[in-house]
Amino acid sequence: MARAFLNSKIQPGKTVMFIKPTCAYCRRTQEFLSQLPFKQGPMGNINKIQDYLQQLTGARTVPWVFTGKEYISGCTDLVNMHETGELLTD
Repeated sequence: MARAFLNSKIQPGKTVMFIKPTCAYCRRTQEFLSQLPFKQGPMGNINKIQDYLQQLTGARTVPWVFTGKEYISGCTDLVNMHETGELLTD
């Protein structure tokens, strides 16, 4: 279920973020993205999603941000991409 859910969300031409609501870095990333034209969607079972994202990225820490199928390692990298115009916002 987690694999199908994530594969349906991680798509070319899209930026998507997976978070834990209790994580300070996730809240900061979410706050940053709320200033850009992104839509928020449902998360699903966080434990199963976290297990599968660890398989994909090698990281168990949050947030997970993908632009297209490329994994961005966290909030700092996301902000840097935005500042250099690399972040997809469509």
